[in-house]
Amino acid sequence: MLRLAARLFAFLSGLAIIAAAGVGFLVWMYKAPGPLTEDATVLIPPGAGMTTITAQLKRAGVIEEDWLFQSAARITGQDRDLRAGEYLFPAGISIEQALSLLAEGRSIAYALTVPEGLTSHAVVALIAQEERLTGEIESVPPEGSLLPETYRFQRGDTRSGMVDRMRADMDATLQQLWEARADGLPFDTPRQALILASIVEKETGVPEERSLIAGVFVNRLERGMRLETDPTVIYALTRGRAPLGRALTTDDLDVASPYNTYRIDGLPPGPICNPGRAAIEATLHPEQTDFLFFVADGTGGHAFARTLEEHRRNAAEWHRLQREGRSE
Repeated sequence: MLRLAARLFAFLSGLAIIAAAGVGFLVWMYKAPGPLTEDATVLIPPGAGMTTITAQLKRAGVIEEDWLFQSAARITGQDRDLRAGEYLFPAGISIEQALSLLAEGRSIAYALTVPEGLTSHAVVALIAQEERLTGEIESVPPEGSLLPETYRFQRGDTRSGMVDRMRADMDATLQQLWEARADGLPFDTPRQALILASIVEKETGVPEERSLIAGVFVNRLERGMRLETDPTVIYALTRGRAPLGRALTTDDLDVASPYNTYRIDGLPPGPICNPGRAAIEATLHPEQTDFLFFVADGTGGHAFARTLEEHRRNAAEWHRLQREGRSE
């Protein structure tokens, strides 16, 4: 009887050793470098189940054994967490690492940069050109409602979702900056600030000039002077749908439009572009100055003046540089 018990114990011990060795081998296979010899990109479509995901990974060379990947996913409880997306699997990635990548949704991120000063039509066109986004934008958002910024996204994200993010960011940014505005500004609402910021944005590409130009416009508004700014005339002619494609003429300055600040008092009825954060901030913190006029100086910046006489001299110098082909 004792001999039988000893033999049974030895048999069971042997099974335990074999089982332990088997488990150890499976754990080693789970953590060991995989067969992938070079980095590979795999797109997991929305709604893909375990069988589809496993087949795609095997086809791409990320894994060798279907059953091992699926078993590991179920044992670790990650089989219900695997997310759709476009993933970059590095060479030699293990099953453990591949499951973690998919379960955490660490898919490839792309970037879309929206420059400051684009009209909403131009922003929509830019988004439409991004082939990794999906769906259509049903209507062009209101002018000035989109915040220019660099936006991160994943393949398969929607274009309408991108627009929603831009609108939400503009609302939040405008509200934040409005609450920290300087005292005594000649406008009463965030929207009025946005309108003026859009003009400031179109008037200069020199960051250091933004608050100074905003200060000129504030001075003109406070004195009841018309803004008389060319970008508003361009918007009056194009409504932001396309570039004007030519220089403004004297006749253009007489166009009948509520956006033509050569003919209307105060601000136009809406923004003329989507201004960036810096232009909004400059508008809400304009530089205190005596300047009432500015004109291009031929270097990409502007020459500022306190009097009409001084402004006319600056304008004459600008026209001379244009004639001589020395202006930027």
